[in-house]
Amino acid sequence: MNLKQLLSTIKIEADYISLREVKTTSSYVSVRNEVLEGVGSLIDHGLMVEVMIKGQLAYAATNSFMPSDVQKAAEVARDSALAAHRFGLYHFNENVRPKIVGEYKSPATKGIEHFHPGDLTDLLMSLTTAMKIHDHVISRSASYTIAEIDSHFVATNGSDVKQSIVRSNIGLSATATSEKGTQKRTYGDDKSAQVGVELIDKNKFLSVANKLATEALMLLEAEECPSETMDLLLAPDQMFLQIHESIGHPLELDRILGDERNYAGWSFVKPSDFGNLRYGSSLMNVTFDPTVIGQNASYFADDIGAVATREYLIRDGILERGLGSLESQKRLNLPGVSSQRATSWNRAPIDRMANVNLEAGSSSFDQMLGSIERGVFMQTTRSWSIDDYRNKFQFGCEHAQLIENGKLTKLLKNPNYRGITAPFWNQLKMVGDISTFEVGGLTNCGKGEPNQVIFVGHASPACLFSNIEVFGGGK
Repeated sequence: MNLKQLLSTIKIEADYISLREVKTTSSYVSVRNEVLEGVGSLIDHGLMVEVMIKGQLAYAATNSFMPSDVQKAAEVARDSALAAHRFGLYHFNENVRPKIVGEYKSPATKGIEHFHPGDLTDLLMSLTTAMKIHDHVISRSASYTIAEIDSHFVATNGSDVKQSIVRSNIGLSATATSEKGTQKRTYGDDKSAQVGVELIDKNKFLSVANKLATEALMLLEAEECPSETMDLLLAPDQMFLQIHESIGHPLELDRILGDERNYAGWSFVKPSDFGNLRYGSSLMNVTFDPTVIGQNASYFADDIGAVATREYLIRDGILERGLGSLESQKRLNLPGVSSQRATSWNRAPIDRMANVNLEAGSSSFDQMLGSIERGVFMQTTRSWSIDDYRNKFQFGCEHAQLIENGKLTKLLKNPNYRGITAPFWNQLKMVGDISTFEVGGLTNCGKGEPNQVIFVGHASPACLFSNIEVFGGGK
């Protein structure tokens, strides 16, 4: 029985009913110090029933596709909606569940059927061996993960959306230690993309592996990052975290509504800020764009059937719209995006990031570098901390270099910087051009009760900020 037929078997009185089937197939291999640590696979398959009754939305999930079990799930959702109606703070109508028909398929050319554990184990072994350049490199890790997510969404309003997403990434890590401390260099945590096994390029990753180990050793001998206020040039792989934590999360409309305050926190952003708040300098342009081909969180429609469109969140530094679903948009009477997403078949869709990208500017790397009298260039996230309102933050990086009179000079270890979100972005001085632009993706964005860990995308050029508080590991 197909999903449309299954939907037709549900016998309850409701204004709207949908079924969202999700099948996730994933495989991984991990190696540490030339020893196979793990290899495995997972198949997770089920469906979510959603109903709208008397203006209330409710859900129930089942991993059975028997009509009788789906009927029971629908009855549970119906009873929840009726109970919620008595206490509902907001009553919705069918406008928050538009009719949509379409398909989406990732551009990946070699899916999980091309995953061969033996071949991948040999590759990862060779990568950890390539990092074994000195006895001080005590830990050398390599991993590969691939996942396929096939979903089908149908509803009584005629919606019918099929989407097939393939994601993969390689992760590498080299840790060096001596009497001078411990330093680590990593690759890949922020590089997940909608690509399959064709991602694997042995020569490329052998070069990356050697570079990581070499830099970890060099950092042991490096000077401590100075503690002073100066210019800060951030590489794209650090900008991804800066965007994620200080733009993505505070712009989620359910946070602004207070729905997440018990777990993930609130936001410093107020409803009245949209259209008014100068979030950053006039060089700051941030888009929500699930239409980017191959980026980690691209799709045709979100998990309630809202079609994906490219929208400006921040334009010329002014806040324009939030990351909020049709439901949150109605509750706040504010513009949002197609961002109601669920991590699996047994979780209800909530306001999430997808691809949140900082648009490229007009400055080359050399132009930004040449404008700096004294500053620091930082790369690759090492640590992060931000308050519940996504306002005050402190981030650490793995690798840094001092900038003196427009040139990169000394290598620095344990670099950190801190700031407050809006003042920090208003100190955005130069934005890198397309030659500095990189596209990345994260797989571990957590939110919601019960918890949902989901994949998101970020893209950014290198960026220069002025008068930032920078400090070393001893401060």
